[in-house]
Amino acid sequence: MSLTPQDGGGRQSGRGAQDGDRRRRRRRVVRWSASVLALAMAGTATAGYLYYEHLNGNIRKESLNIGDSKDRATKAKANAAGQTPLNILLIGSDARDSAENVKLGGAADIGTAARADVQMLLHVSADRTNMSVVSMPRDTLVDIPRCTDAKTGKVYAATADTMTNASLERGGPGCTVATWEKLTDIHIDHFMMVDFSGVVSMADAIGGVPVCVDANIYSHTSSGHGSGLKLEKGTTSVKGKQALQWLRTRYGFEDGSDIARTKAQHMYMNSMVRQLRSNATLSNPDKLLGLAETATKALTVDTGLGSVTKLYDLSKELKKVPTDRITMTTMPFVYSSDGNRVLPRPTDAAKLWRLVREDVALDGKDKKKTTTTTTKVTDKAAADDRIAVQVQNGTKSSTETAVTGRAAAVTELLVGKGFTKAAADTSALLSEDETLVRYPSADLAGDAQRVAKVLGIPAGQVKKSTDVDGVTLVVGADWRSGTKYTADDDTTPASANALNASDTKACMHVDPDYTW
Repeated sequence: MSLTPQDGGGRQSGRGAQDGDRRRRRRRVVRWSASVLALAMAGTATAGYLYYEHLNGNIRKESLNIGDSKDRATKAKANAAGQTPLNILLIGSDARDSAENVKLGGAADIGTAARADVQMLLHVSADRTNMSVVSMPRDTLVDIPRCTDAKTGKVYAATADTMTNASLERGGPGCTVATWEKLTDIHIDHFMMVDFSGVVSMADAIGGVPVCVDANIYSHTSSGHGSGLKLEKGTTSVKGKQALQWLRTRYGFEDGSDIARTKAQHMYMNSMVRQLRSNATLSNPDKLLGLAETATKALTVDTGLGSVTKLYDLSKELKKVPTDRITMTTMPFVYSSDGNRVLPRPTDAAKLWRLVREDVALDGKDKKKTTTTTTKVTDKAAADDRIAVQVQNGTKSSTETAVTGRAAAVTELLVGKGFTKAAADTSALLSEDETLVRYPSADLAGDAQRVAKVLGIPAGQVKKSTDVDGVTLVVGADWRSGTKYTADDDTTPASANALNASDTKACMHVDPDYTW
């Protein structure tokens, strides 16, 4: 691709100048989009090719959120500089909607309902200094809200204790987004979804991603299970089908669980980011253009992100985050009673969601900052002895029964502090990972914050809710005993298994039963 001659003043003239500007812009688009959008699961970094306008038509678009409005989270308020966090749900679909995807995925026919087997929430801080990624295992049992397919109008009733990957087959990615918002109370701005062929296209485009195993591995069982991944001990650059095998491997990594697979995916994505940001050949659009059509056909985004311009604008925001400020984590979990599924770990999962909601960096390098979600209250609190407080027991969790008499005990504590109108509500046992103070309307906001302040409950845990009639204190699983509430600190729970993107020594442990 040659440039046109320059005029005497050192500037290109006429159409040549415009062509040169376009070429330079293309290089910038490819270089940055390919590097930062790599986090959108393998294949999404090919969004860098989307600069070429004719590829707009390849991008599939769907509604962002098709769940009940009551389950939707409120967008975080801007910080003092007018900046807001950015939350993107990354979805890896196991769709068998083409012969190629059936061949790559195996064990299914064309038309089999797609499931969201990879789900990762990418959170970019308001000041764009750091990025956090939280994976949720595909077999996590969650409550899926009522979803309405935007294309057909079909309504899917709400379900409880359902595997999270089933959300995708209930009207599309908009139901997966709704499920995340219901579980985490985190507002999601966009989603990006890719399928098997997208993974292969991306791995081929960048020429391979280095991955490491601590022993020879062959992911294969006598009954035909396993991804087929076969690697020698040490570091290997994987691409194409082999890259897809790495991302899908469960049999052979560590304990053979989906948790181990998630860890391998984090290692791959971190390595991909490093590879893309250091690979100068990716600035040459001619090397990538041949794969553009296939790659963009594998990409599905929400309608608010479905154009070249919007994807490029997103890439400019993501590129601001240094590699060493990208942190991969997994939702803290416990196994279900039968051992076949997982559930959010009480307290730890709630803490991780809170850190993301409050825009706290998961790498621990943030300076203390004011939460972006705290609402400024102008309502003045009434005198303590005039504030009616209803106290509910929310100490029941997925792994522990409720603490008997907890509402009565905390009511007694409040009365002793001067809230003589406090009363225990024993009509129901609730389940809340985090202690909350709820209020129904703005005229009671000051009263609610006064109750929280006296008990030492953070302002971020005071929430407006139409589910209560007055100021209501829900004693959560994080306050099962004692008369003093201790607010969580801002450290990432160890159970989240944080991995920094700059870690070049990470290596997957191989199950000895799968070596060769």
